[in-house]
Amino acid sequence: MSKNQKTIVELEAVAKVYAQGDQAVHALRGITMSISEGEFTAISGPSGSGKTTALNLIGALDTPTSGTVRLEDADLGTMSRQALSLLRRDRIGFVFQAYNLLPVLSAYENAELVLAVQGVAQSERRERVMDIMAQCGLEGLEDRRPSELSGGQQQRVAIARAIASNPAVVLADEPTANIDSTTANTLLGMMETLNQKQNITFLFSTHDQRVMDRARRVIHLVDGQIDSDDVRT
Repeated sequence: MSKNQKTIVELEAVAKVYAQGDQAVHALRGITMSISEGEFTAISGPSGSGKTTALNLIGALDTPTSGTVRLEDADLGTMSRQALSLLRRDRIGFVFQAYNLLPVLSAYENAELVLAVQGVAQSERRERVMDIMAQCGLEGLEDRRPSELSGGQQQRVAIARAIASNPAVVLADEPTANIDSTTANTLLGMMETLNQKQNITFLFSTHDQRVMDRARRVIHLVDGQIDSDDVRT
C-alpha cells in the first residue's frame, strides 16, 4: 500500500500459546505485519494456521503471549479492560460467520445498536443507519427480525452494524462460511464497494478462495507463521 497511508493495525513479533491439557499449542509464532487504512486484505491459511487467533488479537478479544499489537498507534497490551471495551465498541467493526444478531431486535435495531450504546442522538442514528442499510441492500427489511431474514440478509445486517459507527477497521471472520456462492459473491462485491467508495478498511480471516480472489492483499499463514504476503496491484 502507499507509504503515506495511515497504519491502522500493527503486529510486532506476536506469539500466542494456548495450554491444551499438558500440551502447549503455539497458535502464532512471532508474526509481524501491518495493515494500512483502506486495505481490503485477507489472512488465509488452513485450519489451525492461526488466522482466527490473529483476528482475535487485533480485535482485542484476546491477548498475545508475547509481542505487541497496536491499533491506530494504541498499544493494546497497556490498556485497561474498560479502555479495551471502549476501543472494541468505537473503533472496530466485527462481522462473524454466525452473524451474532440479537434475535429480539429488528434488522434496523441490530444495525443501530452500537450507535445507541454510544449515545448518538436518535435523529442522527436514524439518518445514518437508514443510509447504511440502503447501501447494504436492506431497504424494506428494516422491521424484520433475524429469523425472518435469509442467511445472506442477516450477514448484510451484520455488515451494516459493523460499519455504522465508522470504525477504523472491520474484522470479518469467515464471513462467507454459511452462505451459498451467489450470495457470497454479492456480499463480497458489496464490501468491495464500501471499501472503494468510503475507504473502509476490511481485514478478513478466511480459507474461502472467493474471498482471497477479491482481496487486494493476501497474508497466508502456515503453522502460526507468515508463509507469504502477496499484494496485488
